[in-house]
Amino acid sequence: MTHSTDALRDPADDAAASADGAELRSGIRLVLLAVSVAVLAVALPAALLADVPAAPRSDGWIVTLIIMIWAGVRISLLWVSGIPRLFDYFLWLFTYIFMGIAPTAQILSGLTSTTTPGVDAGLDLPTAGIVALGLVCYEVGRLGWMLWEGGRAGRAEPRVLPVHPTRAILLAMAGALLSAYYVSRIGFAGSLGSREGALAARQAAWPDPAMRSIFYASAVYPLLVATGALAQLTRTARSRTNRRWALGGAIAAVVLVLLVVNPVASARYTFGTTAFALAVFAGAVATTARARITMLSGIVGFLALFPLADAFRTADGTATRTGFFEEYLSNPDYDAFWQIANALSYWIDGLVMPGRQAMGSLLFFVPRAIWPDKPTDTGITLAEYRGYSFDNLSAPMWAEALVNGGIIAVVIVFAALGVALRAMDTRMVPAFATGGVWAIAGAILPVYMTILLRGSLLQATGALAITIVSVLLVAGRDREAAAPDYTRSAPM
Repeated sequence: MTHSTDALRDPADDAAASADGAELRSGIRLVLLAVSVAVLAVALPAALLADVPAAPRSDGWIVTLIIMIWAGVRISLLWVSGIPRLFDYFLWLFTYIFMGIAPTAQILSGLTSTTTPGVDAGLDLPTAGIVALGLVCYEVGRLGWMLWEGGRAGRAEPRVLPVHPTRAILLAMAGALLSAYYVSRIGFAGSLGSREGALAARQAAWPDPAMRSIFYASAVYPLLVATGALAQLTRTARSRTNRRWALGGAIAAVVLVLLVVNPVASARYTFGTTAFALAVFAGAVATTARARITMLSGIVGFLALFPLADAFRTADGTATRTGFFEEYLSNPDYDAFWQIANALSYWIDGLVMPGRQAMGSLLFFVPRAIWPDKPTDTGITLAEYRGYSFDNLSAPMWAEALVNGGIIAVVIVFAALGVALRAMDTRMVPAFATGGVWAIAGAILPVYMTILLRGSLLQATGALAITIVSVLLVAGRDREAAAPDYTRSAPM
């Protein structure tokens, strides 16, 4: 008589093996966390201090170095956990580079951004304090929402908001027409040439900056959302034929999107947003392991590939990076910290008109022909205030808050940001595994937040609004779905 091997297994042995496997996985995560913290929060800050020539213009670098270290710890906790809290992840990734590495290297060397000259060194330490204040308020707001989430009795099951097939197809068609119109206006040379050439073509086609940004966003984001919707339909289609049609449509949409947004002619932030969204549509964060790899790849991409993509800025296609930290010295791409300093000076000089810049961002769609004194981008406003000849400057969220209401606005904005981003992460994490419209929003909006964080808001708000409207257009009726296992992990 033969016996099944499974039948002779002791259930206690299975439980012990499961516990051993969980302990092993926990041990591996601890090792990964230790290595990540050692690299991002210890080795890179130490290398920065060792490699950057020391000619400090102030003591502000001490605070920005601490910000870099804390951001390195937060990023490490996020990617090692494998829980795709992408809003939190991209905020800290932006902070690590633009409020940590870049200002620390520039203050320590005295080689500040060439497009923001003449910033008083006496503002360095207060500016670093403003950045730190915003981040502390963000953490407080986020913690407060986490406590509220944990205190809710009988948490509701996550719900899937499915894609409406007909509206998804209509959006894809409308997006394709808008993209085709955009390409017809700037030409294939403008679509596939250098970034400077593409920008010149867009300026010639739409002289008004607000209208230019709206038409460009309309050529990109409706079709990008439609791509995600079609990708979702490949999972939910009831027949093989419909699934094939959805897959074919998604592939065609990807090709057209990449004609408008590509690494050669597009700004690095826009291409990065598109590429990351397409990866998420393909399932890059659908499991814990994939999410871990994707977030780690994002860190490597921002630190290593983002600077190299600057080679496509001009027609000759040359990269000027000679070393890792040399990338940040005097580089106008990292003017964010200095624009916060200029915004602080703007507030100190009593020039703030509460809410005026924010109103311009909210009413981005109003042409200047109708609203002649409509506020300009905050980056341009600060450039004019400082008398700079070059006005295509950033205006980070800290600067936007300062020019709209001073330090109290920084506190309010970042506390609200902590609440809002945690709430959205909580809603979107299960959607990456279960699918639906929230998964589309979660693929685009978190990475697009890097554009919002860098500013100016007036230019960025139009694309955000178009994306949100496009997502709402493809939404169907909700249904319950089982939560993926990683939602039951401890929050990071």
